[in-house]
Amino acid sequence: MTRGSSLARRTVGYLMLAQISAFVLAWAITLGLGLSGVERFTQSWDELAAFRTAELVIDSLKPDETGDVHIVPTPQLESELKRLPRFKYAAFDFRTKLPVDGSSPELVATLKDVVAVSPTHSHFVLPGDPDTPTLGFMGPYRTPYGRFQIASYRAKFRWDDIFLSMREDLLSVAAYLVAAALLSGATAWLAVRQGLTPLRSAAAEVAQIDMNSLNKRLLSDDVPVEVAPFVDAVNEALKRLDAWAARQRRFTANAAHELRTPLAIMRARLENAKASSLKSELLGDASQLRSIVEEMLVAARLTEGQAPLDQHVDLSVAARRVVSDLLPLAIERDRFIDFDCVANAEARGNQRAIECVLTNLVDNALRAEPPKGSVVVNIDGDRVVAVVDHGEGIAAADREMIFEPFWRKSEASPGTGLGLAIAREIVDAHGGRIWVEETLGGGATFKLWFPAAASETHANPNEEHSSSRTNAPS
Repeated sequence: MTRGSSLARRTVGYLMLAQISAFVLAWAITLGLGLSGVERFTQSWDELAAFRTAELVIDSLKPDETGDVHIVPTPQLESELKRLPRFKYAAFDFRTKLPVDGSSPELVATLKDVVAVSPTHSHFVLPGDPDTPTLGFMGPYRTPYGRFQIASYRAKFRWDDIFLSMREDLLSVAAYLVAAALLSGATAWLAVRQGLTPLRSAAAEVAQIDMNSLNKRLLSDDVPVEVAPFVDAVNEALKRLDAWAARQRRFTANAAHELRTPLAIMRARLENAKASSLKSELLGDASQLRSIVEEMLVAARLTEGQAPLDQHVDLSVAARRVVSDLLPLAIERDRFIDFDCVANAEARGNQRAIECVLTNLVDNALRAEPPKGSVVVNIDGDRVVAVVDHGEGIAAADREMIFEPFWRKSEASPGTGLGLAIAREIVDAHGGRIWVEETLGGGATFKLWFPAAASETHANPNEEHSSSRTNAPS
């Protein structure tokens, strides 16, 4: 699934874009008010030409052999003078307050005393000209030769002056804009991260919900108002899914319960029939069907919480009972069952459920075992039950797929593909594990692990679980 971009990054990006847009808009509004003659914002179009003409003067600054700077008009400045015969300019050294050679004498005479007080910016009108609109502008500029006060007089507006003016205004507040953008961006990022904390908590709650806990609902107390509809929708979806799963479980349990009686009758009739190879095969099929039906019923009861999972189950007793029940069937099939277990291997779970899983595994092993062969049922002290056959085995690529519902190696393979899937569901409900390994010399070895009963004293049940997993295929 393709993930979208980060909400925090998008929010920060939009916020910075909004700030830049707000500055440009505010600049445009201020300019519009000034050009419209609104008091306190009064500005002339020609004032926008000050930055361009100042750059023309700066480009014309040239040092001589002694290092003194002079104004030597560039072709661009000369072109401006031809366009505006009354245009005047001047430059003053910011440190010495002295005018630069080449400056207009009229401006030097008028501004030398003004420069002496180091003004930041000045608007002025030469004697003899009307007071409005303002015709002259002077301000400090950085040049390749140091800082200078650059003055221009009777400059005329050009349309590109708008962009130059905006550029200069942006540069003049660049530090403020960067600081504001970084601070507001960091604040927005933290706010979004903090605001999404309840959503991450809700995601963690959803991650804990599986088919056995569909009755859980997400808490919406601390969820932001904007996210609450999403949480409510998830809860409604869980409610519908829980209801659907409950119907499916009830159907499965009812179907399994209804099948028990006809299967028992069918088996009784088969047992009373005359001995034949067909009778033996039908009895085996009936046994497999009964095992699957029992597993379905047990799995449904476990899921509904109708069967306890905290019983003390002696695995050796449970396995011995299963072996005893299936031994006659094994003999009929010309196979044997070897049983080897420790004296006491108590697990926590449901006796009937564990016996159903063992019955399924041993029955499958008897089908896979070659004639005259022996299926081995082994239980060790770590509560690992191993059911070993010496048949064709299971390819490494299929060792996880065999536990999927309805999986069969091919359409020609016998069975429904349900037994092992239900077995895993039952084992998972116990908090245990089921896996398959290769039998030494050929065949398949199915292994089960169950948690220890509460009365057993082990250092750490989780460590035991981990140790049993080391034998499992990765």
